[in-house]
Amino acid sequence: MTHEDKKEKGPLTDALNRVIHERARLGIMTKLMAEGESGFTELKKSLSLSDGNLNAHLKVLLKNEYIFMKKEFVANKPRTTYSISEKGRLAFKEYINSLEEFLKSVS
Repeated sequence: MTHEDKKEKGPLTDALNRVIHERARLGIMTKLMAEGESGFTELKKSLSLSDGNLNAHLKVLLKNEYIFMKKEFVANKPRTTYSISEKGRLAFKEYINSLEEFLKSVS
């Protein structure tokens, strides 16, 4: 049983994308939706995550093909940037729509 399997289930959590519905990954996806792309260091600072924590969440998003990773050298220094994929963009929009629908149903 994985950590994801142990989470409480209910009408809201059943409807929400479990890959995105996690504080750090939601933050990553939101930042990439808003800015188009972001570097590892910028994500780390803006989300107040450790290197290891951020890396673990980025791996989940990469595995699910929600984001792209680009590695390059800028002024002879390595730079890793991330951007949202079309699949990730659609999943994020579906996540937001599901959340909005739930909020309407309880208002």
